[in-house]
Amino acid sequence: MEKELDEKTLNEIKADLLVRREQISGELQELAKKDDHEADNLGAKFPEYGSKPDENAQEISDYTTNFATEKILEKTMEDIDSALDRMEDGTYGICKYCKQPISVKRLIARPVASACMACKTELQENE
Repeated sequence: MEKELDEKTLNEIKADLLVRREQISGELQELAKKDDHEADNLGAKFPEYGSKPDENAQEISDYTTNFATEKILEKTMEDIDSALDRMEDGTYGICKYCKQPISVKRLIARPVASACMACKTELQENE
């Protein structure tokens, strides 16, 4: 039988999420720079390697990679913040679709999960 999400496990998950959030924040700071023209004031750094065609191509390649990485990190940060918010309001561990408890094994494996496996599987099959 599946064990329930106890306070000890919840606190361990929360601590892990906070550590991961701090790591992502650092990674984003390294990837991004202040940009007064951007709404969120951060943007992927555009590297400057020189003016030769191969250097320009490398700049574009690296910028594209950094931009994609930044978007993935931002999405992960949003997921972590959402999970932490659910912990605060008492809805963490409850599927947002069927309102049933999410298995503790799933929450340990994927702490940002907001859907149970049954609902997640159904959603993926219907995409």
